[in-house]
Amino acid sequence: MDFVNAIVLFCNFVLVPATTYGAQLALGALGITVIYSILRFANFAHSELMSWGAMLTLFLTWYLQSMGISAGPLPTALLALPVGIFGAIAMALTTEKLVYRFYRRQRASSITFAIVSVGVMFVMAGLTRFMIGPDEQVMVDGQRFLIKAIEFKRKTGLQEGLAIKTSQVITIVVAVTMAGALFWFLYRTRPGKAMRAFSDNQDLALLSGIKPDRVVAIAWILAAILATLSGTLYGLDKSYKPFVFMQLLLPIFASAIVGGIGQPVGAILGGFVIAYSEVLLTYAYKRFVTYLVPRDWAPEGLLQLLSTNYKFAISFIILVVVLLIRPTGIIRGKVL
Repeated sequence: MDFVNAIVLFCNFVLVPATTYGAQLALGALGITVIYSILRFANFAHSELMSWGAMLTLFLTWYLQSMGISAGPLPTALLALPVGIFGAIAMALTTEKLVYRFYRRQRASSITFAIVSVGVMFVMAGLTRFMIGPDEQVMVDGQRFLIKAIEFKRKTGLQEGLAIKTSQVITIVVAVTMAGALFWFLYRTRPGKAMRAFSDNQDLALLSGIKPDRVVAIAWILAAILATLSGTLYGLDKSYKPFVFMQLLLPIFASAIVGGIGQPVGAILGGFVIAYSEVLLTYAYKRFVTYLVPRDWAPEGLLQLLSTNYKFAISFIILVVVLLIRPTGIIRGKVL
């Protein structure tokens, strides 16, 4: 029985949260990968695009809830997602037209693009904070549970309860669906094949009649969709706070680079590597170990390798190690 309690405890505090967090990072890293593959620069404004799309979704969610409109057992934010996605696409295409296109036609270096994206990041961050403020916003109906810990303990007779939120299941389902849809688009549709050709060899793609502006626009649209989904699902699972998204930039970039920059499969793999590393290294294993050893051997300390305050530092350490040992990533990508 103690062994079963240990497994349930591990699932409740490590397996389920890490898998959900990994799916959110994977969606964010896919957006960065799409832009890097087409435009060859690190888009540091991607996390703020996530925040922007999530904010618009949250605004419409509040409006729908005030009107008494809901999605039944599902979070109301799912009804508002299309508007958030549309707003993020509009923002992405606007910044492309007003900012990035100028430097693209000047054939600016990747470093220049990266610096410009930092400026775009601060502008978007300012707009977001001006509109919604700096305070934390909780998406209330995102906290609904499919399985409640109390009910689980009552039905199973275990000391530990398993809790699974609706938002966690939705996150995993959406991540799997979007990953499948993205690969289908890239490998089965004509615009997707044009994007892959443009990514492999831009000059040859131009000679083949592929229009660069159209390819770039599609890339920004895909990045905006992925950013909004990632940001909204993160907000549903935890909470929406504008400052958090700037902090998320590090684990998202780490996911893209660790998995293999420019590789969609690598972005997904990297997202889960970073998520599981952060959760496993900051979890306190005292209760888990206590179930597995004789009571006389029960540890007195928390058995926590690192404090949760160092959560984002783990992403940085993994990123540095990978860049030193295998700069192309787990799946050989394009070196930055």
